[in-house]
Amino acid sequence: MLAEKARAAAVSQATVYIEDVFSTYLYTGTGSSQTITNNIDLSGNGGLTWIKSRSAATGHRLTDTVRGATKSISSDSNAAEATESTGLTAFGTTGFTIGADTDYNTNAATYVSWTLREQPKFFDIVTYTGTGSATTIAHSLGVVPGCIMVRGTSAGTAGTSWRVYHRSLTSAAYTLVLNGSAAQQSEPSAWNSTAPTSTVFTVGTEISVNNLGDTYVAYLFAHDAGGFGLAGTDNVVSCGSFTTDGSGNATVTLGYEPQWVIVKQTDAIGNWYMFDTMREWSLSTEALLYANLTDAEIAGATGGNPTATGFSIANFNASGAFVYIAIRRGPMKVPTTATSVFGLNARSGTGTNATVTGSAGVSDVALIKNRGSAVGGLFAARLTGTSYLETSSTAAQVAAGTTILQANPWDVMDGVKVGTTSTITNASSNTFINYLFDRAPGFLDVVCYTGTGANTTQAHNLKVVPELMIVKGRSGATAWQVYSSGLANTEYLVLDTTAAKATGATRWNSTTPTSSVFSLGTASEVNTSTETYVAYLFATVAGVSKVGSYTGTATTLQVNCDFAAGARFVMIKRTDSTGDWYFWDSTRGIIAGNDPYLLMNSTAAEVTGTDYVDTYSAGFEISSTAPAAINASGGTFIFLAIA
Repeated sequence: MLAEKARAAAVSQATVYIEDVFSTYLYTGTGSSQTITNNIDLSGNGGLTWIKSRSAATGHRLTDTVRGATKSISSDSNAAEATESTGLTAFGTTGFTIGADTDYNTNAATYVSWTLREQPKFFDIVTYTGTGSATTIAHSLGVVPGCIMVRGTSAGTAGTSWRVYHRSLTSAAYTLVLNGSAAQQSEPSAWNSTAPTSTVFTVGTEISVNNLGDTYVAYLFAHDAGGFGLAGTDNVVSCGSFTTDGSGNATVTLGYEPQWVIVKQTDAIGNWYMFDTMREWSLSTEALLYANLTDAEIAGATGGNPTATGFSIANFNASGAFVYIAIRRGPMKVPTTATSVFGLNARSGTGTNATVTGSAGVSDVALIKNRGSAVGGLFAARLTGTSYLETSSTAAQVAAGTTILQANPWDVMDGVKVGTTSTITNASSNTFINYLFDRAPGFLDVVCYTGTGANTTQAHNLKVVPELMIVKGRSGATAWQVYSSGLANTEYLVLDTTAAKATGATRWNSTTPTSSVFSLGTASEVNTSTETYVAYLFATVAGVSKVGSYTGTATTLQVNCDFAAGARFVMIKRTDSTGDWYFWDSTRGIIAGNDPYLLMNSTAAEVTGTDYVDTYSAGFEISSTAPAAINASGGTFIFLAIA
């Protein structure tokens, strides 16, 4: 125990981010041993891995480093601990290894794993032996727990149920049952009617938590405890409550955008709902699992969605009281390499379902353009689910359907799943360029919001001042609106046209964005009451991305982006006169010779045989042969470049 506490103290002194301690990882079973690499150090720091089959009605499997590999318990069962020799077989420094057990690794079945690393102010695991009388159990969470889940592990506890303490229940005399659907119940003998402290929690005489001689495991979650991020003050886990209105709706404010939420009704019977953004928890649909049931995943549900500052609940039971545990979305670290947040992929369509991969991590945004046919560019995001927008069109978002994007296009660890015959994404023998972006502090954020019709501000999680904002109405036919730090805050551009900059105070309310909010005026293109919108926010990250501007020379012009090996993606727009939205990339060719380009504002096919942009190690070079729309003498231009 002393060694464990020393390890926890050492870990707590380092700068820690949510991506260091939590992972949702999706995988497909192989029927033979496989290692899951989620970059969570379990063998060095300790933690829990919770696995559930998505495609089959099998039990949840919870295995932790304190009890040891192969030792599992189930959130949906009152069975004691089981030893599964081909279950989770080993914990590693970057993930875990699973054997061929059908609950973990059936060939071709799909699974989700949630991994929580032990970390002060986030999550702790405690094992103890029951005394049969009220007693206190020491923990290393470092703060008062917001939620405690306890399960007996020895044979004598078979038939007893999980007990859950939550800070938002009526009092410490009340419990919930994780493997059941019952409302909260008065059970003073569970926690001895005593709230936990920052060093101990109390168990009474209830045999589910403290039978003489039996063994138990407790999982402890912190609540709004800070301890994360560069300053060490960011919250990453919250244990709270909400009440739905008469239609079963609610809005929950956390102060951050979550990636994982578990929800339980407390005043009536109800399942333990589990949402996460990897399996699809979006503005389109939700993929549901229940912690207390073995049921396979339910696709196409409508239970709410994450927001920039919390989450919404929709279509739950009519007015009721609920508790939740929420975990913050990552990453929290500012990227240091462009390849970790941006990938590009030139490919030929197959006419069959396919996954287009891009970067080394999770993909949150896809931009796909047919190179050879007159088809608009597709812009889609994990947050908006199955819908997409076209960059050259004012049309509202379109439900993709299975020929453009698959039914659940984002439930992969890297990339997006495209459909079958569409010339927009994957028609056979058509050629495509695919760009995959990850959301990350300083680089890119995606915000979905509902218009108010009045001047307002909208929260974002870019963590720096946005330098480029691309905004589009989702529910209505509106033009794409663009804010640029290279223009005045009363000016804007339109992505789907060649128009020069225009002046209009009603776009950004004549207000420069900040590191936490951007402002919206009353223009219908950005803020009609009840209409829905999406905003893509970009900024400059040293060595990764550059949002900037330049003045044309009509001669060779080198644009310094402070890159080390040149730009892999470049988008340029003239602002003082008409001009297309040109974009190039290193896969199709940013070279000393001809450089094919495409246009954001047009359905036109790729143009080859022109040499407008060349290589330059610090950024990109504009050639003397470039037209006025790219390099007019004295003209003003904005650009986005990614290394």
